[in-house]
Amino acid sequence: MKINTCIIISFLLFTTTCLSQVKTTAKHVDLMIVNAQILTMNKDKKVYDNGVIVIKGNKIIAIGNNTLTSSYKAKKTIDADGDIAMPGMINLHNHIPMIAFRGLGENGEKDRLFKFFFPLEKKMLSRNLIRIASRQAAMELALSGVTMVADMYYHEDEVAKSVAQVGIRGVLGETVMQFPVVDAPKPYGGFDYAKKYIAEWKNHPLITPAIAPHATYTVTPEWLLKSKSLAEKEDVPMLVHIAESAGEKQLISERINPIAKDKSIIQYLEDMGFLSDKLLAAHVIYLDKNDMKILKKYGVGISHNPKANLRAATGISPAWEMYKMKLDIGLGTDGPMSSNQMDIFNVMSYAASAARTTSKDGTRFTPYELVDMATMGGARALDMEDEIGSLEVGKKADIIIVDTDAVNTQPNYDPYATIAFAAYPQNVTHTIVDGKVIVENGELTTIDIQEHNKQWIPLTQKVAEFAKTLE
Repeated sequence: MKINTCIIISFLLFTTTCLSQVKTTAKHVDLMIVNAQILTMNKDKKVYDNGVIVIKGNKIIAIGNNTLTSSYKAKKTIDADGDIAMPGMINLHNHIPMIAFRGLGENGEKDRLFKFFFPLEKKMLSRNLIRIASRQAAMELALSGVTMVADMYYHEDEVAKSVAQVGIRGVLGETVMQFPVVDAPKPYGGFDYAKKYIAEWKNHPLITPAIAPHATYTVTPEWLLKSKSLAEKEDVPMLVHIAESAGEKQLISERINPIAKDKSIIQYLEDMGFLSDKLLAAHVIYLDKNDMKILKKYGVGISHNPKANLRAATGISPAWEMYKMKLDIGLGTDGPMSSNQMDIFNVMSYAASAARTTSKDGTRFTPYELVDMATMGGARALDMEDEIGSLEVGKKADIIIVDTDAVNTQPNYDPYATIAFAAYPQNVTHTIVDGKVIVENGELTTIDIQEHNKQWIPLTQKVAEFAKTLE
């Protein structure tokens, strides 16, 4: 009995020591997401049905099944309880300060651009409005699962302040155009503004400053090429509206360059020497197969904005053909006066509906392909696919969690279909950017909304008073 007792005691001591050693060798990390249905969006289309994501600092250091939990000890653990965890969505085209004007001139105005849009900008725009409105928009984006937005507007340094304050990423372009605007009283004054802004915001962890020559019909070849030269010198993106309307070639030939009428817009830009892999082109509706080959040759990124284009009746992009040709194409909303909503959930459905209706082919854009465009497609278009767009070891921890227990997300037979066709922005429970939880249980953690509203509500009251004079 004494021998057996000694053996038992020795065994217990050995076991306790081993368990203690296992516990002490667990790696300390900052955040773990457990019990998640993980859509990695990697090249193998890997899905973990009961998965774990391990985050240290701003990066994913491990991803796999629930056995990972024994190897790590996290400061904070989020139990997804079976909900979908996926890469944050990327909104590739916006003008977020225009959220201050959302909902105005919506009653079928034929001259909405001149009756509402231009007068509102001329009278109401200021640094203050742009900063406050950008904060409002960035909050909406974060709550709807957008972790990266590409934006082009004025006083983009103020946009950057607000986007960074909320905590999402931004590729934010300062507008350059031939007309005087709020931050540039002289034509093309945005160019010098952009140089200063880029110098101030370069190397920020969340903000990528950019230059944004407005469009081919508002910027001469000389200034387009100057913008390209600056983008290359500073190694920053360049954002431009391209091939957006049926009359664009006519506008270019009348206002800018007569030779444009004999070429497609894409050929015009290639011959000019403007196309580049630093270019993110918004809309890109009016082009043919040869134009697509040209865009692919130069690695041009494309923002497909089907909701805004359908709503404005500007046309339907051949996005399906571009996607199948493996161009770098993702999804955007355009500004809040063009699409009103800024989430990417509803844009996925519009993309599928537009492609299927125009082709009379109900198979175009599978749910997986739509989610791919919303995540990795956007990352490829921005040349950031090595950093964001999928959930993989070594990539930035930009992650959202989508509730699959909501009435509208049940049953969840196919998680890609749930995301592309069933989920609402309000189903986003958590938004994580650069390893930081900025939305938790559907609530923003970075902004005091009551304090924000003390600025936002008086601002919208002023806009409303002026808008009455435009009716």
